[in-house]
Amino acid sequence: MSYIGKQPRKAALTASDIEDGIITAAKIEDGAVVAAEIASNAVTTAKINADAVTGAKIADDAINSEHYTDGSVDTAHIADANVTTAKIADDAITAAKINNDIISGTTALASEPADTDEFLVSDAGTLKRIDYSLIKGGGITEADQWRLTTNFTGAAETGIQSNLERIDTDGGGYLGTGMSQSSGVFTFPSTGFWYLHFCANSTLGGDDRAVSSYIETTTDNSSYSTAASGNSFIKQTSSSVTYTTAHSFFIFDCTNTSTHKARFSISNVNSSTSTDGATDRNSTYMTFIRLGDT
Repeated sequence: MSYIGKQPRKAALTASDIEDGIITAAKIEDGAVVAAEIASNAVTTAKINADAVTGAKIADDAINSEHYTDGSVDTAHIADANVTTAKIADDAITAAKINNDIISGTTALASEPADTDEFLVSDAGTLKRIDYSLIKGGGITEADQWRLTTNFTGAAETGIQSNLERIDTDGGGYLGTGMSQSSGVFTFPSTGFWYLHFCANSTLGGDDRAVSSYIETTTDNSSYSTAASGNSFIKQTSSSVTYTTAHSFFIFDCTNTSTHKARFSISNVNSSTSTDGATDRNSTYMTFIRLGDT
């Protein structure tokens, strides 16, 4: 190549030999600019295309909560069974979040709950648990009847002590554990308020101006006092015997089954008066019904 004047010296082209702005993107070969040619922190957000950063370009554990937009993590991006109890704030689950089948969809208890079984209750708006023993009741759990099986003549002022049986005819029965007795002293199977009824059926071929039935109770398993009495009389109305019935009733607060007991007595003025007993029916009998807790 011919030159006018001095021939140019051969030298490498440097950045200072290139005017600003004359090299366009079209002049840069694809793949010519590598990471080593880019200064640290030189790539700004404006230089990154939308959707250009893929998951493979994000380092593990590089994104923390400060980089999330509020509401940006939806349920589609939470894996199944990944929300643990520790991730749920206290009092965060409201009634609206509980399924309607939370009870009906659970295994059924096929018998009466045990005393230590627990229930949930709202105590003035605060959710608490309560044992079944504290809420059970509201119905009769004990009911029993006993009767005199054989007639006797005269009084039984310290209680009828023999020939007593639990009713066992005509479909009769008892509810719960039932009463027990020894020599006419009745022991209660559990504490509580008990309804007591004593019916004494008496006969005489003559007159007796006072035929009485008594419910007697003790609270020390020793001394008895009259809790209730029922009074009647016999006025002979024909040549055969005449009947009368004396009823007595009492509600007894049994607070200790070892010390609180009952017995049933008879008195009459005419020592020939007979108290009627039977094994096939209730004639002279005692009724015990537990009404509720003491």
